[in-house]
Amino acid sequence: MAMKLRNVVEAALESSRFAVLATEGAGQPHASLIAITTVEGYRQLIFATYRSTRKFRNLALNGKVAVLFEVGNSDKAVLQKGYVITAFGNAKVAVPEERDSALNAHLKRHPELESFLSSDDCALIVVTVEAYQIVQGIDNVRWWPVDKLAES
Repeated sequence: MAMKLRNVVEAALESSRFAVLATEGAGQPHASLIAITTVEGYRQLIFATYRSTRKFRNLALNGKVAVLFEVGNSDKAVLQKGYVITAFGNAKVAVPEERDSALNAHLKRHPELESFLSSDDCALIVVTVEAYQIVQGIDNVRWWPVDKLAES
């Protein structure tokens, strides 16, 4: 990659409107498709969920999450050009001080979710990313802690 890795990660996250969230509850993994918004470049991710969902219950018990983004074309003929990025971090319900700015950012990116986001049962979740895993092929897997990514 000729570009700085930080720029590659930021561009990938900016181009991905949806991702797969992995949570865990009582020893059982759970995956969910979520509408995602990045804030603070690559340091935080925002998504929303109903408080009545399994993902919310899992997050209440264990905030550790993985968020997988597919980047590039998934067509087998060009698979080598695409890659997958997974963000690993901790998720929590947005605190009142950050909720308005997080909500505005998420609404700007996903205006179609306005009624969902205004629901009383909807929780806005902020993921603080600790590290990224970038997979460009079976033999090309790299890890970057967020603090090191700033230097890349």
